[in-house]
Amino acid sequence: MQMETVIFTENDLAKYPFLKDTAEYMKKLGLKIEELENPEMAPILDRAQERVKEAILSLGVGKKRENHVEIPSFPVAIMLAIATKNSFIKKRYALAEAKQAFSDMQFENNERIMAIAADFDWNIALNRDLTVPLEFALSFIDYLRNTTHLRDKNWKLVNRLLANGKVYLNKHDVARLLQEEVQHRIEKKLEAKELPNFPEKITVMAEHLLELAREKIGKQEMEGFPKVVSQSAFPPCIVALYEAASKGRHLSHVGRFTLTAFLVNIGMPPEKVTELFKSFSDYNERLTRYQIEHIAGERGSRTQYTSPQCSTLQTHAVCTGSDALCRRVHHPLTYYRIKLRQRTNESPKK
Repeated sequence: MQMETVIFTENDLAKYPFLKDTAEYMKKLGLKIEELENPEMAPILDRAQERVKEAILSLGVGKKRENHVEIPSFPVAIMLAIATKNSFIKKRYALAEAKQAFSDMQFENNERIMAIAADFDWNIALNRDLTVPLEFALSFIDYLRNTTHLRDKNWKLVNRLLANGKVYLNKHDVARLLQEEVQHRIEKKLEAKELPNFPEKITVMAEHLLELAREKIGKQEMEGFPKVVSQSAFPPCIVALYEAASKGRHLSHVGRFTLTAFLVNIGMPPEKVTELFKSFSDYNERLTRYQIEHIAGERGSRTQYTSPQCSTLQTHAVCTGSDALCRRVHHPLTYYRIKLRQRTNESPKK
C-alpha cells in the first residue's frame, strides 16, 4: 500500500520552521535584512527576540503567533542568535527549537512524522509486520547517526529490535531522534562565517540578549574557559590520567574518553591532545585523531562531548583520590572552573 503524499501547510511551517519548504516560503516573501527597521516588521522582530529570549531563560521558544508572523520570525531569530556572536546562546537556541519540535511531533499522525523524516532524507518506512508492535522501521545507519551521544542504555543498538538492516521504533523514539536532526540543522544555520551588516535594531537586541544570558547563566559559564590551559587547576583524577597518558601507561576506555573530553572542553586543540597519546603502544595516528575530533564535535554528529560526572568516574575506578574541593563538586569541569576562579582571586592586584 502506497503512503499518501503529505504536503506541508503554512501551519506546518509555523510549527516546524526548520523544514526545507520554509526556505522556499521565505524566498517568495522576498524579505530583505534592511527591511527589519520598518515599523510594520515590528511583530516579526519582537517574536524573533522572544524565541531567543525564551531559549536562554527556559529552553523554550515562547507562544506561537499567527502564521504570517511565526514563520518569518524563525530566520530572523537565527539572525539574532548569530548577531550575539556567542556560542552558548547559539547552542541554547538550537536545542530549544529542537525540543519544541519534539514536543509538537508527539501529536502528529504517522504520515506527517514520515514526511518530516523525509525532509532529513531518512530511510524510514511504516512497519507492516503485524507481529512487531512498533510503528516505524528505520535504517540502522540513520539510527546510529542520531544516537551517537545519547547516553541512556535504551538507545544502544543491542537493546533494540533489529532485522534486515532496520531498527523498529515507536513514534516517541522517532520524534526524539528527529530532535537530534533538527538541532544539528539549526546549529549549521548558526555557523555563519561572515557576518552581514546587521540593522541597528538587530544589534541592540543582540546586546540585550547577551546581557540577559550573562545574568541568567553567569559570564564565565557563557564565555567558556580561558584559551590557556592551566594544568595546576586539574582535578586529581585528570592529573592522574594526564600523567599516565604522558608516560604511555595503559588507560581504560573510560579513562581515555574522560581525559580527552575534559581537555577539549577546556580549550586544548585536538592536535595537542593527539600528541599526548603518541607514546601508547596501540597508537594509530589516523584513528586517534578521528576519535578525538569526534569527541571535540568536529566530526560525526558535530556535538562536543563532555567528560563523565564524578559518580560515574567512581563507578569505573577512574577517581583515584579526592581533595577538599572534590567533595564539594560533582563534575571535573566544575572543579577546574572553581580552581581557576580561586587562582584569579588570589592573584596579586597590579
